[in-house]
Amino acid sequence: MLCEAGQPLYDAYFPHNIIISLMAVMQDGRTAEMAVFGREGVTGLTGAAITNQAFGHYVVHLTGTASRIKIAKMHEVISTRPAIQRLMRHFMEAQMARVLQNVACNAIHSVEARCAHLILSTSDRVDQAIISLTHESWADRMGVQRSTISAIMKKFQAAGLLKQSRGGITITDPSALALLQ
Repeated sequence: MLCEAGQPLYDAYFPHNIIISLMAVMQDGRTAEMAVFGREGVTGLTGAAITNQAFGHYVVHLTGTASRIKIAKMHEVISTRPAIQRLMRHFMEAQMARVLQNVACNAIHSVEARCAHLILSTSDRVDQAIISLTHESWADRMGVQRSTISAIMKKFQAAGLLKQSRGGITITDPSALALLQ
């Protein structure tokens, strides 16, 4: 846990080979991923832009490395360097587009299609042959029950799309998995 909902954001993280999720936490304790950050992005800038508070829990799902900078220093750099300011605005626009796309996909696509997309996008963000996330982690990210993820993963394995082990999953047929998205 990097930061809990409502807490001040002190640091921005640039993931190298980890996944950081911004998780919504409902009153009943259930969670769902609102945004995900991998090596293509930076955490904390949206919340830090106005309120300086986290919109949800920032959770690291896979171990690895990231660069960290104080939010105050990041704002200083952004305000004094127009090229970085432009880059951050483009990133925030792309992040907003991705969040809105996810809202539409969650409404329209099946859980299996969303799971296939999440597996592939997670794989794209990390440099690991095995994605070491538990069914519980996948379920939390997707906002579904663990049993739903277990059934989907079993179906994907039976179809030869991935191989499960105690250490995680290995994608065996990314092309076929991509067709399910």
